[in-house]
This record gives sequence, structure tokens and C-alpha cells, in this order.
Amino acid sequence: MAQQDRAVRTRCAVLRAAAAVFAERGYAAATISEILDRAGVTKGALYFHFDSKAALAQGVLQEQLTPRIHLPRELKLQEWVDAGMTLARRLPREPFLLAGVRISADRPGRDVLGSAWPAWARLTSHALTEAKKRGEVLPHVVPEETAQVFLGAWVGAQFVSQTLAGWADLDDRTAALYGHLLAAIAAPPVLTRLDTAPDRGARVIDEARRRSGDLSGIAC
Repeated sequence: MAQQDRAVRTRCAVLRAAAAVFAERGYAAATISEILDRAGVTKGALYFHFDSKAALAQGVLQEQLTPRIHLPRELKLQEWVDAGMTLARRLPREPFLLAGVRISADRPGRDVLGSAWPAWARLTSHALTEAKKRGEVLPHVVPEETAQVFLGAWVGAQFVSQTLAGWADLDDRTAALYGHLLAAIAAPPVLTRLDTAPDRGARVIDEARRRSGDLSGIAC
């Protein structure tokens, strides 16, 4: 058991170090040497768990694909808002999420590993489809089209926040994005009930902590 625990700790140390390096440098510029230095492990220990940089990056991406914070709401649109606002709150604080953003943005990373963007578009499309069935969304809205519009604006908000404010205003930018888009797609009686305040993500995370005592679900 001690040997097994040591192996788990080593794997997690490697993944945390890799996430930090990928987040800072992107996939192409990241080196195994720097990851080894940050993790404080031997090359043999790293290659015991991951046989290549691509495998290591896949491991990092897999860690971020853990269950999202999901608290059921009366309105499906509020659940969608909560998903985005909690992600905006967590993203600057969690290397695994930052690494996913950087890999998705860097073409070399996308070419080798794919991107998280399609998954976010599918989540949005599904949420809007369900909201439309419930009458929360205006009849003219095409969920798949709106999902792509939102994706482009959301990715843009991330880049602008990172470049101009070091992520410090991502909550505000995300809240503004939801406020503008929802005004165009939500049924008026629903729109007035939605909470898109900049601190929404922080409040939902606190609620999730109170309910379960954990929020990340990330093994490492």
C-alpha cells in the first residue's frame, strides 16, 4: 500500500507540474526537463506514468474533465449561467483549467490533443435546447448557433482578461457577456429572474462547498 500511495503521489506531482508549465508556456514550448524540475521527480518516475509529452498533456486534460459543479436550479438558463460563472471563478486559480485553456488556444496543442472548445459549445447547445423546451428561450433562438456565438465571445473574454488584467476581471467580463446575450435570447419573464452578478460564481462555489465539502473533484 505504501508503494501504491507513493506512485499516486508521484503521478499527481508530475501532473501538477505539467499543468503549471503548459499553462505558462503552451504545449509546444513546454519541455519534459522543466516539468521534471518542477515536479522534483526523476525521468524514470515520469516515464513510468507517461511515455511522452503528448501522453502527459492528455493526462492533464483528463484531470480537468472532472464533474463540473452542478447544482440543479428551477431555471435551466440559470444552470447554464452558473456553469460559466463558476468556471470563470475557478479558471485563474486552478492550473489544470488554465492548462486546458492554453492547450486549446495553441495550434500545436490542438493539433495533437484536440480542444476543450467543442465540449463547451455542446454543453451550451444542450442547455439552451432544454431551456427552449421549457419556454425559457425565445422561439426564434437556434441553440446550436447561439452556442457558437457564445463560445467565440467567451474565448475572447478569456484572452482579453488574461492580457489586460491578468485574469483579475474575468468574473466581470463573464457576467457582462451573459447579461448582453441573455437579453437577446431569454423570454422576458425569465430574464428578470436570472442572477448574472459578477460574484455569482463565488456564491455558487460556496454553496457547493457547504453541500459536499469539496468542489474541484480533481484527483490531484
